[in-house]
Amino acid sequence: MSHSVLKVSQSVIEKMKKYYQADITPLSIQGAVFQAKPQSCTITAYRSGKVLFQGKNAEKEAERWNEAAEIPTDKKTVSKKSVPSIYQPPKGISSMSVIGSDEVGTGDYFGPMTVACVYAEKTKLPLLQELGVKDSKHLKDPQIIQIARDLIKTVPYSLLVLRNEKYNEMQEKGMTQGKMKALLHNQAITNLLKKLDGTRPEAILIDQFAEPTVYFKHLAGKAAIKEQTYFSTKAEGIHLSVAAASIIARYSFLMEMDKLSKVAGITLPKGAGALVDQAAAKLIRKKGVTALRQFTKLHFANTEKAKRMV
Repeated sequence: MSHSVLKVSQSVIEKMKKYYQADITPLSIQGAVFQAKPQSCTITAYRSGKVLFQGKNAEKEAERWNEAAEIPTDKKTVSKKSVPSIYQPPKGISSMSVIGSDEVGTGDYFGPMTVACVYAEKTKLPLLQELGVKDSKHLKDPQIIQIARDLIKTVPYSLLVLRNEKYNEMQEKGMTQGKMKALLHNQAITNLLKKLDGTRPEAILIDQFAEPTVYFKHLAGKAAIKEQTYFSTKAEGIHLSVAAASIIARYSFLMEMDKLSKVAGITLPKGAGALVDQAAAKLIRKKGVTALRQFTKLHFANTEKAKRMV
């Protein structure tokens, strides 16, 4: 039986409790706030802030709360010390010329997964700071849009968008979200290296969503970029290239969400909470249940919740 553990704030636990309200079971566990049993998963939230996901769908259920977690599942419970030294960012990396890579949209029911990587040459680092580049989690959407529009004219970058139809097809064939992310990061980095036409970065830094050994296992049979490749959680704070990549990925996600909302005829909310369930139910009534394939990540529990609403 697979399992995942998140560390979240009490406010997030309350959101979880509301989200899984229909699946909550009687509680007899000391120190627990609630226990819920959505399809093929048991979720137990504790007063300490830890949330345990167990069962076949443990990884999938945990992934929807990754962005709200203090210790996300795949970005994870892996401490820096557990990462082999060959994959730990070298000292002084913050002032090097680096390719940074990050992804957005993995925990959102509506919209695609977007992966971006940016080459930030060391002489351009002060310019990136001037443009306002920092961790996208500390920026509001209008700021992200403005900064991203400046960035794409300033730095070499590569962007990949995994739209819902393809995402669902890959997931139904048994591919995990972790493997999808690894494939996209590797392809985005490969594309950017080709754009650089012989210019070699001093390092490649990936915002860590899996242990390096697991990341490269996902890439078995592919031409994996390994040379001078490093991993770190919260990599946006280590090098501006990752922060810039996060901003471009987020910008792309926002633009894709706007397009999908226009096609849907309703505003599609971000995340995977109660408002998302309501929007999905409205979309089913408007376009039929088969339309969800174009707009959503079907394996999320939101699908069944929306169907029950309808």
